[in-house]
Amino acid sequence: MGMDCYDFAGTIRAPPSPPHLVPYVPPSERVHFHTYWRVDLAAFGPRQEWMLKSFFATQDLSHARLVLWSNGDLGANPILQKYERRFPDSFELRVVDIPALAKGTPMDGSGLLQSNDKKAWIDGDLVRLLVVWTYGGVWIDMDSLMTRDIAPLLEHEFVTQWDCYDKAYQPFNGALMHFRQHSPYLCEAFHIMATSQPPRQDSTDWGSLLYHKLWRRLVAGSIPPFKVLPFCFSDARACRLDNRLPDPFVADRSSGMWTMGLGMEEGGGLDRALRKVFSVHLHNQWEKEFPLDGWVDRLLLQRYDQKLKGREEEEIKQEL
Repeated sequence: MGMDCYDFAGTIRAPPSPPHLVPYVPPSERVHFHTYWRVDLAAFGPRQEWMLKSFFATQDLSHARLVLWSNGDLGANPILQKYERRFPDSFELRVVDIPALAKGTPMDGSGLLQSNDKKAWIDGDLVRLLVVWTYGGVWIDMDSLMTRDIAPLLEHEFVTQWDCYDKAYQPFNGALMHFRQHSPYLCEAFHIMATSQPPRQDSTDWGSLLYHKLWRRLVAGSIPPFKVLPFCFSDARACRLDNRLPDPFVADRSSGMWTMGLGMEEGGGLDRALRKVFSVHLHNQWEKEFPLDGWVDRLLLQRYDQKLKGREEEEIKQEL
């Protein structure tokens, strides 16, 4: 396997930018990116802000809009107010209303809509499906850092591979997914949810296991299924020691090496791999900090800040 997954990701290139000015796209017509934060589990702070920075630094803001869903009002949060002011057409806060989102689906009026757990797995998986069903677009987990424009992937509806091991009954991940509004795939997913046993606490019954059931049901019925993107596109930590990304929360090796003779310096092998994949999934770990001058800091976070600063300077020039 080696670096094959990274190299394959690198073959998916964005179309060239048009030479002329792009017409204004109203917010409602842009590609919606959805994410979710449980206000009762932790405050939204600087650590969570990095996901927002990664979005605004990597996506085409003339065609993309990030909707941060929550189970409580985040409007008073000063960090989020800053992004609302700066990107009024590309950022929005919404409080999730699960019964309203479920209207017209097989889950409409179901007592299962009240399901939740202390890890936000069950309700998070439910919200994920409901908002993408209602509005269409991309779902990106809050514990992710985006690394490049996702637009080249949006030709297809997809979930991602859980890891490179092909775990039995758990091959799929929804940390990054894309489905169109009122996708028949999601309608069938809701039917499975409504007619199955209630989800177990702290389980992936409405996540990975559900996607697997859905995929198997589709192929058994000779229906072309949704696509499954290779693991490294969004979760390159989930593989063998010889080809997975380094631990984001551990200081770089003193040797400066990553794997297979590839370095961790700017322009090195790790940097090139990060430029090919589309996001890095951190798997929560909110209590941990990124090491100062570690690979995440140098190759991702500092670049987000540089890109946003450059965009701000360009915005000021346009106003003059």
